[in-house]
Amino acid sequence: MIINGVELTRIHENLWEIPMSKGMRVPGRIYTTQSMLENFLAKEDAIKQVVNVAHLPGIEKYSLAMPDIHWGYGFPIGGVAATDINEGVISPGGVGYDINCGVRVVKTSLHHKEISTRITKIIEDLFKSVPTGVGSSGAIKKLCVKELKRILKDGSEWAIDNGFGVEQDLLFTEENGKMEGADPSAVSERAIERGLDQAGTLGSGNHFLEIDVVDEIFNNEIAETFGLFMGQVVIQIHTGSRGLGYQICDDYLQRLVKAEQRFGFNLPDRQLACAPVKSQEGTDYFNAMKCAANFAWNNRQIIMHLTEKSLIRSLGISNSELGFELLYDVAHNIAKMEEHNIDGRPKQLCVHRKGATRAFPPGKLIPERYRFVGQPVLIPGDMGRYSYIAAGSQKSMDETFGSSCHGAGRVASRHKAIKMGKGKDLLSEMRRFGVEIRAKGMKTIAEEMPYVYKDVTDVVDIMHNAGITKKVVKLKPFGVIKG
Repeated sequence: MIINGVELTRIHENLWEIPMSKGMRVPGRIYTTQSMLENFLAKEDAIKQVVNVAHLPGIEKYSLAMPDIHWGYGFPIGGVAATDINEGVISPGGVGYDINCGVRVVKTSLHHKEISTRITKIIEDLFKSVPTGVGSSGAIKKLCVKELKRILKDGSEWAIDNGFGVEQDLLFTEENGKMEGADPSAVSERAIERGLDQAGTLGSGNHFLEIDVVDEIFNNEIAETFGLFMGQVVIQIHTGSRGLGYQICDDYLQRLVKAEQRFGFNLPDRQLACAPVKSQEGTDYFNAMKCAANFAWNNRQIIMHLTEKSLIRSLGISNSELGFELLYDVAHNIAKMEEHNIDGRPKQLCVHRKGATRAFPPGKLIPERYRFVGQPVLIPGDMGRYSYIAAGSQKSMDETFGSSCHGAGRVASRHKAIKMGKGKDLLSEMRRFGVEIRAKGMKTIAEEMPYVYKDVTDVVDIMHNAGITKKVVKLKPFGVIKG
């Protein structure tokens, strides 16, 4: 099959390969179906970006894309690439502008039928409690520079130390909520300035705070291990490093574009600007990226605490009655140094996940509670239909550097979505989905309506059928806050 001038060969029903051509160091691989290729990927250039990523120095095995693939900056969103740490590169485009944009799922003891009639009051209180929108601020007092730099180094630990949650939350956060080696001196004054009043803020775009119900269980054993049951109310929090992370990415893209000639790379797209992992530029970017990742984990930790207090207040119940407990928190935009098998031998790699989530199998690298079933893989869908919780499998380590899809994937641009929503009563449409929604403006709601995304069920089924992850439960939203 040829899509947009790129040849693809079917490996199996859910996996297609792009053979190596001039300049490619490895083949490309896309987890998708023929229907998705023809109906969605033929309309944009994301497949060409998979090809472009395959040109990166030191890239190992494949340039990969998950089924929620769509066009992004340099790398496609849904892209995964691993590079040799000695001979390879690190690329800001392989992480994205919203560094450690990620999601956490929080369990409660509540049953949907107990609170469904009070959802309007619950959502209104949450909307007042968690700052949303572009440039949102005010969840906590504006930080001084010294205190912000502590967050950049300590991540979620700062939130716990300051009363925003409990120590146990760290156990169920990727990297325990803190990447070691974060260096605030690698972060520009402008990035610091942008982060001073954004800790504990949701932001705009596709970021959300969502109240869901466990709607279907696919694997009873794993669901029980995760502490999930039918009709249970769970909370999803999806946000990232806000303006601070955006500025760090922008700063280093400019720096690396200028250094490109010195490195002598001959890449097909300037947006793939990169540096050797162990160069000064590569080290500085990675240490600054860690700062943004830590800021994002701290951000979600604070929002989780604000959500707990809001629910206790609006429902008039105690902490023990609420049963608020973190299931897991994963990053969707990040680079990590990890060990993976290459040709049967363990090798240290720089794994870029951009719009992809870690999906580690049963073993020692995940929380002890989940060690025998695999890491929780959190996959939000659109705000009207479904989201999923899956579990990582060994096949993810064998084929995708321990990675899986991160969401549904857009099928319409924000500009097109606004045009599609013109003249419609969007709030009434969302209520027909059974969802009560609040947002800073109707523009955000128009940009995020369910019809601008693929059906996340189709995306999750591809990874399940390919054996990369196992479906555990399906979640249905009934209360949503957008920026």
